[in-house]
Amino acid sequence: MTDASINTASAENEAQFGDYFALLKPRVMTLVVFTAFVGLLAAPVSVHPFVGFCAILFIALGGGASGALNMWYDSDIDAVMKRTARRPIPAGKVTRDEALSFGVALSGFSVLMLGLATNWFAAGLLAFTIFFYVVIYTMWLKRWTPQNIVIGGAAGAFPPMIGWAAATGGISVESVLMFCLTFMWTPPHFWALALFMRGDYDNAGVPMLTVTHGRRATRVHILVYTLLLAVLAIAMGFTSAGGPIYLTVAIVLNLLFIKGAIAIWRRDEEDAERDNFAAERSFFKLSLLYLFMHFGAILIEAGLEKFGYGLSLGGLL
Repeated sequence: MTDASINTASAENEAQFGDYFALLKPRVMTLVVFTAFVGLLAAPVSVHPFVGFCAILFIALGGGASGALNMWYDSDIDAVMKRTARRPIPAGKVTRDEALSFGVALSGFSVLMLGLATNWFAAGLLAFTIFFYVVIYTMWLKRWTPQNIVIGGAAGAFPPMIGWAAATGGISVESVLMFCLTFMWTPPHFWALALFMRGDYDNAGVPMLTVTHGRRATRVHILVYTLLLAVLAIAMGFTSAGGPIYLTVAIVLNLLFIKGAIAIWRRDEEDAERDNFAAERSFFKLSLLYLFMHFGAILIEAGLEKFGYGLSLGGLL
């Protein structure tokens, strides 16, 4: 091999900006940004646009830092799963040490800057979220218990609370319910995915519920969590963050979600294999829309409230 070819191969493997950006899990970051933004806007406190922009930026960077540290620790798992094998570390674009340094530096920067831009309660909540996702979920729960998604889902549920805290300096019933909405949505969302992606988790040795307890138990769990989720989602409609628009959206979406969960619960494995898990895939796609529509409705209610058109249903409780 000539020197020119060696240099060419080295250049091809050298990390690019896109590789470091991929470490941040941009698709997950989109959810972090959106829910944090809704939490910030729904808070009963006006925030200067520049301060709000900085808050969302630093919350996003904190979420991205969590993703980078997750990829650093889970690079061995990522390498054997089809849907993660092309991530920067298993693809040889970024080394584990580079990902670790990048994630740690970004974590410290995001927490410090959020504290300076808003308040230290919000910054502390962001720091705890990063710790929870990296240490509690990634390093401990994910490889140890089939409840990994249940408990670990808290990490993805904190952003709206952080957004609310950035505006108010504290928490409330509304921000806790926004947390609960995401927290209870996470298990059925991921379990539906696991039903038709079980081979990946088998190969990686991850104790997902489908692997440890089987698909029948997973279907039962999806139904139970969906029913509990519906109660919490509709309860949000009777707080200051809710209203008639949100309540209408919540009722319709949760009826559809429950219908999908019942369809999954009724199926046996022969049915699922026969139609290539059509019901499970449909439920998973609906779950993506589910969270966006709920938080979108909260955002609309917040906008109406800011312009003096809000109508709270809290007095009906």
